[in-house]
Amino acid sequence: MAHTKSAKKRIRQNERDRLANKAKKSAMKTFTKKVLASVAAGDLEGAKKVLPVAMKKIDKAAKTHVIHKNTAARKKSKVCRAVAALEKKQG
Repeated sequence: MAHTKSAKKRIRQNERDRLANKAKKSAMKTFTKKVLASVAAGDLEGAKKVLPVAMKKIDKAAKTHVIHKNTAARKKSKVCRAVAALEKKQG
């Protein structure tokens, strides 16, 4: 257990930051899954509607260092490729 006042404060800050990071990561995963689920179901309109939201959540997670910028780029690429493939498939 921390003894100094500053160490106790760091514990409080770390817990607050951990919960904020967890929320950002969870939101990012949720919207990424929504896009991929829409693609799997063949719902192009639904996927196109959720895609910008997913991109924004991924960007916010990268901007606040919840995930690495290359991880963000990879995740964005994955959802974009999935939507583009569905779009091409449906013609």
